[in-house]
Amino acid sequence: MSEPRWLSPAEQRAWRTHLAVHKLLMHRLDRELHAHSLSLNDYEILVNLSESPGRRMRMSELADVTIQSRSRLSHQISRMEAKGLVVREDCRDDRRGTYAVLTDEGWETIQRVAPHHVRGVREHFVDRLTDDQLDAIVAAYAPIVEHLKKLR
Repeated sequence: MSEPRWLSPAEQRAWRTHLAVHKLLMHRLDRELHAHSLSLNDYEILVNLSESPGRRMRMSELADVTIQSRSRLSHQISRMEAKGLVVREDCRDDRRGTYAVLTDEGWETIQRVAPHHVRGVREHFVDRLTDDQLDAIVAAYAPIVEHLKKLR
């Protein structure tokens, strides 16, 4: 086994700053959503369903876009079903498939909560950066996202 390529001080600062921003921001946004009886995972699922045709997605596709195991997503959907936010429906064209479907209550919830969430994203992230800095983040992260998508 070859010697590891240790991070330089600059690389270490960048990595640790990334980790801190990610953890702190996700923690803050999750806490703010708790005031609306949602978790960040709940919100992400509601957003994906609200933006999908017919406000429905196959469970397998929803697991992929939310980067969750099918088992974990199933448990998450069960909790959301208990709150009346989503329901499961069988796929007519594939007996093995199941859809997650946004209920009217789920649709009303995302419409009510989205403005609060966007306000938090702006306050804790977007408004802290210039347009050039936002562009730089996209430019820096896009190749990493593409690389990691290929590995899935």
